[in-house]
Amino acid sequence: MAQSLSDILKSVSLDLASYEELYKHFHAHPELSQQEKHTSEKITAHLSQLNAYELHTNIGGYGLAGILRNGDGKSVLLRADMDALPVKELTGLPYASSVTMRDDANGGGVEKPVMHACGHDMHVTCLLAAAETLARLQHAWKGTLIVLFQPDEERGGGAQAMVDDGLYSKIPLPDYVLGQHVMRMRAGSVGTRFGTLMAAADSMKITVYGRGGHGSLPHQTVDPALLAAHIVVRLQSIVSREIDPTDLGVVTVGSLQAGQTENIIADRAEIGLDFRTVKLETREKIISAIKRIVEAECAASGSPKPPVFTPTRRFPPTDNNEQVVSQIAASFAKHFGHEFDGNTPRTNVSEDFSTLATCRNIPCCFWFVGAIDPVLWDKAVGEGNTEEIAGNHSALFAPVIQPTMRAGVDALCLGALTFLT
Repeated sequence: MAQSLSDILKSVSLDLASYEELYKHFHAHPELSQQEKHTSEKITAHLSQLNAYELHTNIGGYGLAGILRNGDGKSVLLRADMDALPVKELTGLPYASSVTMRDDANGGGVEKPVMHACGHDMHVTCLLAAAETLARLQHAWKGTLIVLFQPDEERGGGAQAMVDDGLYSKIPLPDYVLGQHVMRMRAGSVGTRFGTLMAAADSMKITVYGRGGHGSLPHQTVDPALLAAHIVVRLQSIVSREIDPTDLGVVTVGSLQAGQTENIIADRAEIGLDFRTVKLETREKIISAIKRIVEAECAASGSPKPPVFTPTRRFPPTDNNEQVVSQIAASFAKHFGHEFDGNTPRTNVSEDFSTLATCRNIPCCFWFVGAIDPVLWDKAVGEGNTEEIAGNHSALFAPVIQPTMRAGVDALCLGALTFLT
């Protein structure tokens, strides 16, 4: 009887102790988007020690890829992202980050605390461990394995930068692109679905103009703070009154800045806006509504200049290929049992992972891996307050190392083996 993929995987029981230490290193030494130099070098050094991968570095910035050619067969790309966030860590972990960096991508060069608040350190570590595992299992599969480490996911530009830098002229064009993300779920669990798994996301900066002056003489000014406040309130009506309740749409004002001191009316205000959609027509409707509202409020306030809309980032929706998902789901179900959910709920969180696939019409699959201590999770479920558990992008987000890592490594290996055996 032929071995199952789960049996093949279990035949190489990789000791993850060294990878747990590697994870702690990555967690304690995070790097912001487009500045992942030392992380990339650490990954390169580790892959080099395996003596199995052909390496290509500095793709689209600090991106890199390792290629393991193992005879004729399909080509599978496994992807992990590397960058961290400008967040001050509050977890209290013994390996917590105390790093600060100049935020050139989104902070005007201001020094900021940095933290792996989204779990990319776990993604990198799991993929490195999977790379070693699959290298040891070459007797059990045929084809080409590509392990890709992507920079600048948080700003939404890393995948496109790698593609624009000739990624697929440097590495074989994969038949499948696979990836994963740790989430606020029970550690040891894995979930995916076919169709849209993650929403599209757009961000923009809106600059509105007033006429500055003394705080004691407001009648001689056009107050951009008041103008911006009206805009913020009005924007909240887009989803509630213009989007079909059965559709998905989220509009968030994440930042509002006007003036520097209390008694001076500024001459401009800046609004940081983020919105999430699944359907292209809904995206266009929200963009149109934003511009209509902002321009109308500027006219109502007597703004001396038209507003400026500056797009800052865009993430595509993550759409899983139905056939690929069905094959991977079968592998996951046999290995993870009741810990696998083949119809996990769609999320408004966004990723640029799918850019690596859609640029060449490659079928792809993305899945989630639970990262919350099972005891903590089960207790919260029993008390009905899972919302109080810190999730991605929180200063308190702290994936429990095990069984998160084991599940993440197994999922990557099973995903690859599904198409390489």
